[in-house]
Amino acid sequence: MKIVFMGTPDFAVPCLEALIQDGNTIAAVFTQPDKPKGRGYRLEPPPVKVCAEAHQIPVYQLTTLKDGTALAVLQELAPDMIVVVAYGKILPKDILTLPPYGCINVHASLLPAYRGAAPIQWVILDGRKETGVTAMLMDVGLDTGDMLMKASLTIGENETAEELHDRLAALGAELIVQTVHAAAEGRLQPEKQDDSQSCYAAMLTKELSPIDFTKTAQQVHDKVRGLNSWPSASAVLNGKRLKIHRTIITEGHGEPGQVLSLQPFVVACGEGAVEIIEVQPEGKKKMSAQSYLNGLHGLSADELRFS
Repeated sequence: MKIVFMGTPDFAVPCLEALIQDGNTIAAVFTQPDKPKGRGYRLEPPPVKVCAEAHQIPVYQLTTLKDGTALAVLQELAPDMIVVVAYGKILPKDILTLPPYGCINVHASLLPAYRGAAPIQWVILDGRKETGVTAMLMDVGLDTGDMLMKASLTIGENETAEELHDRLAALGAELIVQTVHAAAEGRLQPEKQDDSQSCYAAMLTKELSPIDFTKTAQQVHDKVRGLNSWPSASAVLNGKRLKIHRTIITEGHGEPGQVLSLQPFVVACGEGAVEIIEVQPEGKKKMSAQSYLNGLHGLSADELRFS
């Protein structure tokens, strides 16, 4: 099938690679403009652009899809289908109705749950045990189009959002290939979403970071997992902010935020306790909790407290 692919970040790359390996003709790739990164603000290309150029696929990095330029390019390319994976731009109606097989989006949740920008993180923050990917026929709404195919997986009890991201990206790659085959063979049966079952996965902000140790150990653990690797869960220990990247749930009782032991590094929650595995002090790199504690020069558990 002749496909135009629209995507930007790492999550989209396995889908593009899978469509190429499956023998489809990728007529072009649309992706976001290069962005300045790092201390020197050097322009860096999006991961999808890097992948496309490695396969010698034409790349378009338009700042808008609404001025007619994108439509003219797509009319010239005449794709059978447009595949959209984490592109980051809203497609206008004249583009949505252009390809004969429609515009198909791969979304990282089991729709209609977790529409929006951060479904991978929020499914963990909310303590869900299962998630997946959905191939959907796009419409003018935000993740509201008819569902085409789904694939699900179980979330590990200590799995972080970053780890889940990679597994869902691979699952999405499998699903888009299956969806393209089903479309070509006329086997797709679009299913309307039940809006009453939907929930919105809002974009993450740094305001979500502070840990409330009056919450249960499970809730604290889910926050640490869900905000890994950005914006990261954090807490204030003896007046200094500490990012907490990994925890596990353990036994323990005490006042919320009380350090119960240092080996292992256990902190009491409103119900139960968590063991802190990996941290990042301000201005420093990630390190094991024990490496961090070794730098505190022999302070005892009684001398430490989260606030």
